[in-house]
Amino acid sequence: MMRISALLMVCMTTLLAGCATPTPYDYSAFRESNPRSILVLPPVNRTLDTKASYSFLSQVTYPLAESGYYVLPVAVVDETFRENGMVNPEDIHGLTLDKLQTVFGADAALYITINQYGTSYQLIASDTRVTAEASLVDMRSGQLLWKGAATASSTEQGSNSGGGLVGILVQALVDQIANSITDRSYQIAGITSTRLLSADMPNGVLHGPRSPKYVRQ
Repeated sequence: MMRISALLMVCMTTLLAGCATPTPYDYSAFRESNPRSILVLPPVNRTLDTKASYSFLSQVTYPLAESGYYVLPVAVVDETFRENGMVNPEDIHGLTLDKLQTVFGADAALYITINQYGTSYQLIASDTRVTAEASLVDMRSGQLLWKGAATASSTEQGSNSGGGLVGILVQALVDQIANSITDRSYQIAGITSTRLLSADMPNGVLHGPRSPKYVRQ
């Protein structure tokens, strides 16, 4: 009985820890900086899918603009880097803030790293997953204003309609083919970018000056 009670206590502790409210983010530096414009650098791709960086980059403007910021056009920024011989995101992330500020003149720079992108196939499941992390840095002072991470997966809305083991295996194969044909990763990347860069998400970026929810602190 004592062992059972101890096991139950461990389970309850784990459950409560998993349900704990996230620690509120310290936005003091963010509020003091009060950025109005953001330069989004090409994301560093830590995955094997060569499409990940620009697939994700193409979807970051919307959540940031909806959050109240002016986002320098990513196509123009990318072309500017290419004209100056900069095509590797890791090299671009290594540029000094002074140089970036001189060329683009934005208030803050957003650094993104993609850690997961693509579809994986297991025995009884097919999962398309995109995970990314980001840091917002004041281009004038070099101070970190905010950082966060987000994940989205195709299995979040998945359901087992029955059919036994054979049915599950067939469904997993169908999902794998469908995800590959329709480039499901691009769709999931859109969800991830919204979760990562929307001001309405817990511990997300603050609402910017162009948002009706903006509050100057």
